[in-house]
Amino acid sequence: MTSPKITRRTVLRGSGAAMALPLLEAMRGVSRGAQPPRPPKRAAFFYIPNGVVQSEWRVNETGQGFELSATTEPLSPMRRKMSLFSGFDRVKVAGTDGHAQASTCWLSSAAPDELSPAGYPLERTLDQVIADTTCRHTPFRSLELSCNPYRDNKESVYFDNISWYGQGHVARSMRDPMRVFQRLFVIKPEAQSRSVLDLVLADAQTLGPRLGRIDRRKLEEYMESVRTVEKQISRLRDRRPAVERLGAQAPQIPWTELRRDEYIQLMGDLMILALRTDLTRVASLMVAPERWGTPQTVHGLFDQPIVHHSMTHEQGNLEVKRKLAQLDRYHVEQFAQLVAKMDAVEEGQGTLLDSLLFTFGSGLSSGKRHVYSDLPIVIAGGGHGAMKTNHHLRAANGTPVGNLWLAIARAMDCPIERFADSTGPAALT
Repeated sequence: MTSPKITRRTVLRGSGAAMALPLLEAMRGVSRGAQPPRPPKRAAFFYIPNGVVQSEWRVNETGQGFELSATTEPLSPMRRKMSLFSGFDRVKVAGTDGHAQASTCWLSSAAPDELSPAGYPLERTLDQVIADTTCRHTPFRSLELSCNPYRDNKESVYFDNISWYGQGHVARSMRDPMRVFQRLFVIKPEAQSRSVLDLVLADAQTLGPRLGRIDRRKLEEYMESVRTVEKQISRLRDRRPAVERLGAQAPQIPWTELRRDEYIQLMGDLMILALRTDLTRVASLMVAPERWGTPQTVHGLFDQPIVHHSMTHEQGNLEVKRKLAQLDRYHVEQFAQLVAKMDAVEEGQGTLLDSLLFTFGSGLSSGKRHVYSDLPIVIAGGGHGAMKTNHHLRAANGTPVGNLWLAIARAMDCPIERFADSTGPAALT
């Protein structure tokens, strides 16, 4: 017996809203008892600014069975589904800002003789190269998110974006969770005050007779995850009057009322929704912008607002260095939580995480010295076996990170021979 086929493009519709469905077995007409086809491969990127405290990040042992460092220890619960990469370097070009190069060129690393008109080693970034291959299957080419809550634009576009279509053409990141939610679920203005799930509920109920037990449970779990995000965003909207009454100058937008971890996880939840519904197969999330000088509150970690960039240049002070290492570990914790959420989403014979190459990293190794060598890199997931997990690979000195990006692109089935300044693909397996 074969389950009734539901097209992969099926969406739930209601007045003013349309909601994509998660990957269901009924979409592929799977015979009962047969193994379903593998879900599609996806790529996602999680960027932290200003590098890390290298002495607390560095992992000494290579291969399998390595001991995690103080900063990477939060990865421990999920280490069997991720790997560390060390020793990879980026091109650094004199005469342009070190931090702007760090974020803008993290996923590009063009050779020095391929500089952009602004002087940066910037070409088409890895995520957009992958999207060239995956976009033919999805409504959205890619999704770019940022957890920068500020409206005081102290820095240029080069400090707040990691995705570029090419020289001078930025794939600008979105900061407002409501705007992201509306983009994903096509909400018309007259329907914004109502729940997306309420609007599409009647359409969802018509699917019932066509779904098996596993699909019904998966649909219920998915709709509950959408409801959770809706509630978070609704709470932000409810806070707007109180925020406006404060008359604060910067920042003034409701989502700045969120704790830092809440903001990062909310944007991460939106990214997961987009990936699991196959709205896109490529996404990126910036935890914060490079070098931004506005004080930032990190609830539960520091009593007073901090300036991350300034702290990186004060590492000679042991207390500042200790606090900076705490912030690095905090960012690893946020990544680890998203990895765990991805692994909790069942798909086919595995999980959403199993289909992903989810890369954590920074364009700087040390923000103190603006060093681009031995970048901090973690990749979670495995991309359906494309990467060996629970493994630490240390590259030879001087190996361009473009080699790793080339390997990821090929693992995502991109038909390219070279990427940026690569000399050959790094070994993922």
